[in-house]
Amino acid sequence: MSRRFMLAFLIGSVAAMLGGGLVSAQAGPLSSELIAVRAAVARYHDYSQAVRDGYSLAGEPCVASPAGTMGFHAANIPLAASGVNDPTRPPILLYAPRNGKLELVAVEYWHIALANTANGPAPWWGPDAPPLGFFNPAPSIFGKTFDGPMAGHNPQMPWHYDLHAWVVESNPNGVFTQFNPAVSCGG
Repeated sequence: MSRRFMLAFLIGSVAAMLGGGLVSAQAGPLSSELIAVRAAVARYHDYSQAVRDGYSLAGEPCVASPAGTMGFHAANIPLAASGVNDPTRPPILLYAPRNGKLELVAVEYWHIALANTANGPAPWWGPDAPPLGFFNPAPSIFGKTFDGPMAGHNPQMPWHYDLHAWVVESNPNGVFTQFNPAVSCGG
């Protein structure tokens, strides 16, 4: 466990003991681990700080569906490409437009799904799943298995696994649900 995560974990634990824990409509209070994530990403309420730390919207649209909204995905490509999902340094931050600015609403953990190919494990960009299946199983964090594998959301994104964590904005459908009906792209 990194020092930074341990510090954030301790801050989150103290906040929970003092009654400052977040509540999810479906899952009750957030775990101390998720409160630590919330504390660790608090500086990213200011989107310009996220940009300074390597996150970018890079032309991504605000993602919504009939199930709700994810928001804008600000990705830190080096973090996503590393394959390491440090709880306190999520590779993707989710923002929703509100009152003319972007507001941090959630984080997303991301991991590439490697396809089994005749030449060994490799990223897969095709619209359909690879005929030989996937090499790596879905990872997990916080005791929760990532969703997927799923096709990339744009031509530059390979098949992947991901896990959304609504640590800033409460999600009535649960902390780890992909879409949040309480969030909108309408701004």
